[in-house]
Amino acid sequence: MTTPVSFAQLQPETILDAVEHLGFITNGRLLALNSYENRVYQVGIEDAEPLIAKFYRPLRWSDEDILEEHHFVSELVEQEIPVVPAMIIKQSTLQHFQGFRLALFRRHAGRAPELDHADTREWLGRFIGRIHAVGAVASYTQRPTIDIQTFGYAAREFLLATDFIPADLLAAYTGTTDLLFDGIQRSFERAGDVRQLRLHGDCHLGNVLWTEAGPHFVDFDDSRMGPAIQDLWMLLSGSRRDMSEQLCDLLSGYEDFHDFHPAELHLVEALRSLRLLHYSAWLAQRWEDPAFKMAFPWFNTAHYWQNRILELREQCALMDEAPLQI
Repeated sequence: MTTPVSFAQLQPETILDAVEHLGFITNGRLLALNSYENRVYQVGIEDAEPLIAKFYRPLRWSDEDILEEHHFVSELVEQEIPVVPAMIIKQSTLQHFQGFRLALFRRHAGRAPELDHADTREWLGRFIGRIHAVGAVASYTQRPTIDIQTFGYAAREFLLATDFIPADLLAAYTGTTDLLFDGIQRSFERAGDVRQLRLHGDCHLGNVLWTEAGPHFVDFDDSRMGPAIQDLWMLLSGSRRDMSEQLCDLLSGYEDFHDFHPAELHLVEALRSLRLLHYSAWLAQRWEDPAFKMAFPWFNTAHYWQNRILELREQCALMDEAPLQI
């Protein structure tokens, strides 16, 4: 079996050579963009706009997984939804160079949306509704689903198999997550038979760029199957009343293009809990990557796990509260 390359081997000259191998003449300018899961660079092109080169983390997704996400984004483009697709080069959106897998994208500038305005939230909701209308037409066959197994049990199993959680906190973490899983199961039972569709999957403000023409969505790398509310709850913040008001605005635009089932509101805190579990496991799985040690120095500390246990206990209580009102 061929040993996969690592990001330590991704040197500036390799990045420039990869882009030139795909038919572009670079001008030597290279800017690393904010990304931890993959490596993403703005690459200067001679007498043209810069391109964005995304190098995929080895072993995370298969080629089929990546191409399935690219195909979904291309479906959105066909419906004139403002997303950023991978460029088709040599009849494919996924490229290979010296053991790395990469895709090139046109550069799209923008700023974070100002979600304190109701009309901005409604506008954003319309575009998420359009994404979900396309996402509901077909299902992923390669990519996984956001559920209690993939984001919950698998995450905890990985963490318990490591030495990241301090020994004196292990019993508290295990007991708390047992209660958390019970709450998540009850939340899904209350929600009933929730429809699964293709999602953006990581729809936070960092993945939405705003211009005078409105929003456009970037980075579908975490796209999976899941309930519609997954792409909405991460845009909510503040008090319970604030979140209800924000959600009403989002849904006011969303339901112009896709039906929303109110039973999914039972899943907001359950999905937040799963994301917290998954996030800890994600950091642990990537800890050997030097970029993670530099960016998240607080992760491998007792203080982090003490706070995380308290946070998960709060989630247990929140899941027993009534859902947000719309």
